[in-house]
Amino acid sequence: MSRELEGRVAVVTGASRNIGRAIAVALGRAGASVVVNAKSSAELAEETAAAVRDADGEAFVHLADVSNPKAGAGLIAAAVNRFGRLDILVNNAAIRRETAFENLDWPEWRDVVSVILDGAYISSHAAVPHLKQSGAGRIVNIGGMSAHTGASGRAHVIAAKAGLVGLTRALAHELAPAGITVNCVVPGLIETVRGPSAPAIPSHRAAHRKLPGRSGTPEDVAALVRFLCGSDARYISGQTIHTNGGAFMP
Repeated sequence: MSRELEGRVAVVTGASRNIGRAIAVALGRAGASVVVNAKSSAELAEETAAAVRDADGEAFVHLADVSNPKAGAGLIAAAVNRFGRLDILVNNAAIRRETAFENLDWPEWRDVVSVILDGAYISSHAAVPHLKQSGAGRIVNIGGMSAHTGASGRAHVIAAKAGLVGLTRALAHELAPAGITVNCVVPGLIETVRGPSAPAIPSHRAAHRKLPGRSGTPEDVAALVRFLCGSDARYISGQTIHTNGGAFMP
């Protein structure tokens, strides 16, 4: 595989496992130095950093709650202080819960929206001055298929992930003069290890059929993110790109 990202620096939020870990490893394998972010899962984040190093990339862990403005800005500052630059930001951090709307209280709403949408704003806002200096800046937001299909019990997740699509389009317009591309990658039915607050099998999955006859893997998503971060994708911006095995065709 090409080392076309050699010399680039990437921050991947929510990278302690699953899709975030696969993205960090893919970028490291392509030559990037990767800042592995997690909120509190230090041990899992260190496993991701070790996997990046095993793929011949450089990595270090920075724990930060990206929904906190000071901590989110500190994550970006730590990346620049360590590596001297920033070229790629992947906004992957998310909370995935299923709660009936009538039972969805304000604290849970804010927990989910603040990590997914506010976190993307906070990290991107802090990163943009450094991405402008890159000459090949990239922002990739990780969306969700249910934001396009709808689903029960996921009003908070869907609203936040749909917001990422709008943010992607707005930033693509605004940052284009600086040579920064902004895209949204939307995973479909991906086999991941889910947290204790998330259902083992999301209820909305039953409504979708995978044409390849299998669910996707985190690596399927990571491959697309890696491509978007490379030079061959420099004319792609403002796009919402689905990787779902045909489960949803917009």
